[in-house]
Amino acid sequence: MNILVVDDEADIQPLFRQRFRREIKSGEVTLHFALSGEEAVAYLESGASEVVLILSDVNMPGMSGLELLQHIRESHGSAPPFVMMITAYSDERNYRQSMQLGANDFLTKPLDFRLLKEKLKDLDAHG
Repeated sequence: MNILVVDDEADIQPLFRQRFRREIKSGEVTLHFALSGEEAVAYLESGASEVVLILSDVNMPGMSGLELLQHIRESHGSAPPFVMMITAYSDERNYRQSMQLGANDFLTKPLDFRLLKEKLKDLDAHG
């Protein structure tokens, strides 16, 4: 499963690599990272790999996670990837906006990796 993690905090990258160490080693999961919405769009448009899941932070400088989500839903007409939005603020407004824009799921920081892995298993079983 190709996963693109979009977060302007670079320290999220070693955290994900460490938490998914076993899955990466076994080849179940391939992680890609983008530090901004703009970088994520460029990566997706390059067609470098078929991204199945995008985990995006909502609050980022420049293109926000919500703007990225909107862009993905508008430009990936055929088979849109599964998108989970992540925010430190579990406020109703961000949640509602994410769902209106077509997010598949919503997570809050600090991330519960056990819950995330359960969700990935479900996604894998249905995908």
